[in-house]
Parts: sequence; C-alpha cells; structure tokens
Amino acid sequence: MGFELTGHHVRTAQSQGFSTLSNGKLMQAMLDDGFDVLITFDQNLPYQQNEELPVAVIVLIAPNNRVETARSFAPQLLKTLPDLKIRQLVRLSPP
Repeated sequence: MGFELTGHHVRTAQSQGFSTLSNGKLMQAMLDDGFDVLITFDQNLPYQQNEELPVAVIVLIAPNNRVETARSFAPQLLKTLPDLKIRQLVRLSPP
C-alpha cells in the first residue's frame, strides 16, 4: 500500500510480482507465500472467486485507489486486523 500499518508487514501486489496475476492465481500465490490478509479496492473480487477465499480479505470502499486514500483507512485497518479470521471478508467504508 505504500505505507506502514504498525505491527504489520505491508507489501503491494506489484512489489511481490503479483500484479499480472488473475484473482484466482493471486490468491494461490498469496497462500503459497504465507500471506494472511489481502487489502484491496476491488469491490468485485469476492464475487469473482469460485471457492472459499484462502486468506482474509478487506475491501476498501472508496472513490479511487490512490495511496492517500488507502492511508485514510489506516486507523480502521489497525482496529480490524487483530480480530480478522482466515477466509473472513470485511468491507470498510470511508472514514
């Protein structure tokens, strides 16, 4: 995301080499690399999966996917992450 979430290691799909992967392959790559949570602006992602999500997913509901917009969600993310369960889907509205 381009910013820190205190106590969490944040990496972008692009920095991991995942940016060209389709959603199904992205989820598998995340699982293979030991990721626990996907934070995304893609509101359609949960509907594009044919099976259970292999990781927890947080969908940020926002008018754009800019880093500044993602940063505005940081307080909500820090409150949500500790109680998040694997395969859980959470949608966060703008703060």
